[in-house]
Amino acid sequence: MKIDWAALGSVFGVSLVVTVGVVALFTLGIMGLSRQERAAEQGGSAALAVTGAYACFAACAAAVAYGISLIVA
Repeated sequence: MKIDWAALGSVFGVSLVVTVGVVALFTLGIMGLSRQERAAEQGGSAALAVTGAYACFAACAAAVAYGISLIVA
């Protein structure tokens, strides 16, 4: 058996970048929701922060769904 180390390294690199990206998107979503809470305490509205947070969460869900579809296919 011969292991293609270049391909294995490529898979590792891509998975690492995608994992860090999904974690960053999720973190941005959490930050958007916390800004909404701060704005509510101050009597303001943070519709843009909430919309951005939901967009980040949707992108995370899409990335996870795409990954699952790659595994299943």
